[in-house]
Amino acid sequence: MSRMPTAAELDEAVRLLEAGQLVAFPTETVYGLGADAESPEAVARIFALKGRPSNHPVIVHVVDGADIGYWVDEVPEAATKLIEAFWPGPLTLILKRASHIDAAVAGGQDSIGLRCPSHPVAQALLSRFKRGRGGIAAPSANKFGQVSPTTAQHVRDEFGDAVYVLEGDGVEVGIESTIVDLSRLDQGIGPVLLRPGAITPAMMAKVLGEAPLPPDAAAPRASGTLKAHYAPHTPLVLADAGELAAQLPSLAADARVAWVGRAPIEDPRCTWVQAPADATAYARELYRLLRKLDKQGFTRLVFEPLPEGHEWAGVRDRLQRAAAAFGG
Repeated sequence: MSRMPTAAELDEAVRLLEAGQLVAFPTETVYGLGADAESPEAVARIFALKGRPSNHPVIVHVVDGADIGYWVDEVPEAATKLIEAFWPGPLTLILKRASHIDAAVAGGQDSIGLRCPSHPVAQALLSRFKRGRGGIAAPSANKFGQVSPTTAQHVRDEFGDAVYVLEGDGVEVGIESTIVDLSRLDQGIGPVLLRPGAITPAMMAKVLGEAPLPPDAAAPRASGTLKAHYAPHTPLVLADAGELAAQLPSLAADARVAWVGRAPIEDPRCTWVQAPADATAYARELYRLLRKLDKQGFTRLVFEPLPEGHEWAGVRDRLQRAAAAFGG
């Protein structure tokens, strides 16, 4: 059972971060693998431990009320509006990186991703780290391309004793933050949605007066946007009940299929896992479910395709990328 960290545990996490070491901590989305965002050597430890390509940027987490002007060249009006509406919360803004911030945290790009998490443990850590004036670079605390962690135990399962882990109840969102690109507004491009999440285009449109555009070929690289990502070890495909029923005769007699859908399929090789009925619950449960099913000896995980609609876009995106890792 997860718990909240003590003051001594938070202080130890701060000591480690300020010494250039890594600390895993909870946010409202998933657990992050954190390092001092202003230390290229510490950021390099993130990439090394995760097996993450060095050109794949990470997100810098800042405390509530932080001066983001320290991190960026300018703070456009659109960024200010989104910050006032959604921070602290699951929204990452891509802005032009300030020249004194090392490019390592941005995957070598001239842009940078910033987010203010709402989880109380993340905020407590950020308020102590460099007395609230630092930033913690933190992708999800898992091996690159695999299933993100939503509990402290998930992180320990992934990295053992290699990382100091802060406990924390209440990973409420369950999938990574929405990412919106505001770095090219001076070129007349944007806002651009790079990764869907709990903050939907409709929610942003109410604030900005316009919906963000879909990703384009010239958009900055951003966390979690590769075609294949978020993948379990067990092969995963997307198929509706009819497609799965048609595939079953061709499967081996000893095949074991986990079917995640709205209704059961009558076949002894299929174990039915009832899919959550709404998008919020589905997102909260997705990674926990993937990790659980991965340990149960199934030969295939089959997920029923999700409904259309912006509220489903984030979890639909994660499942599609997970399936892409297996050619789906």
